[in-house]
Amino acid sequence: MAGHPRLALRFASANGRRGERVRLGGQDVTFVAPEDVPLDGVALVFSALPHGSSAPWVTRVSVHGAHVVDLSADLRPGNGAPVDVPYGLTEVARDELTGAAVVANPGCYPTAILLALLPLAEQGLVLPGGTIGVAAASGVTGAGSSPKPELLFGEVTENYRAYAVGNGHRHLAEMRATLARWGTDADVLFTPHLLPVARGILATLTVPLARPLEHPLELWRERFANEPFVEVTDELPSLRDVVHRNVVRIAVRAAENVRHPTLVVMAAIDNLVKGAAGQALQNANRVLGLDETAGLPR
Repeated sequence: MAGHPRLALRFASANGRRGERVRLGGQDVTFVAPEDVPLDGVALVFSALPHGSSAPWVTRVSVHGAHVVDLSADLRPGNGAPVDVPYGLTEVARDELTGAAVVANPGCYPTAILLALLPLAEQGLVLPGGTIGVAAASGVTGAGSSPKPELLFGEVTENYRAYAVGNGHRHLAEMRATLARWGTDADVLFTPHLLPVARGILATLTVPLARPLEHPLELWRERFANEPFVEVTDELPSLRDVVHRNVVRIAVRAAENVRHPTLVVMAAIDNLVKGAAGQALQNANRVLGLDETAGLPR
C-alpha cells in the first residue's frame, strides 16, 4: 500500500492490539478496534480476521458499500462458500474480479500448488483417478504472528519437520474443490513441512499424466506467456528467487525410472506476498479497475 499510486490507507484494525501505535510502510498507524472502524467512504477493505470470524464482518463491510478482499478461509471453495464469490487466483479469475463485491483470497500453499497444476488441469492432462503428490515447505511466518512454543527460535532453527501429516491440512479442501471445478478427477496427497526460515514456500509436485508430453515446459510457457507475476524457468526455483516479490516461479521435469508418465513440477512463492498480501492487492487492483501491477514488487 505504501508504494501504491492510487490507494491510501484509511484505517488498520486489531483486536488484542487495539490502541497500539506501530510504524507501517513509512507511516505511523494506530490500530482501532474492529467494531470502531470508520467504514463510511472506504472503497475497499482487506479482511484478515481469523478463520470462522471473517464472514460476518465481510457482510457488515459490504452493507456499507465497500468492496472486500477476504484473506480468511471462510469464503474459499471447499469451505461452504457462496458460489457467487470469486476465488481470487488472479491468473484464473481475472474477468470475474472486475467490480466484484467480495473476493476470496487463496491460501498460500494453494496459490503455489494450483498455479503449478493449472496448465495440466486446463488441458485435461492429469491422469483420471490418479494421485497428485505434494510436498511443500514453508517459512515460519505461514503460521501467523501469535506466539507458539513450537515456533520459538530454539525449536525451529537447525531443524526441518513435517506437520499435518495424514492429508488433513485445512488448505486441502480448497485445493480439491478448485481442481474439481477445473474438471480434474485426481486425489491430492499433501504434506506440508516447516522450514527454519522466515518466509517463502517451495512446493514439489509429482503429477501422473493421462499421456506423455514430449516438451512439457512449453505448456507452462504458453499458458503464462503474458502473466506479469508468473515466471516459468528451466532452472529449479529457490526461495531466494521469490522472497519480497509478488511472483510464482515454476519449473518442470519429466520423471525418469517410473512405469507411468509422470511430471515433477516445482513452484516457489513468498508466502507473505504472492501467497497473501501481494495477491490480495493484485485482486484489489482488478476489483477497482486499476493497473493490476500497481504497488506490487516484481
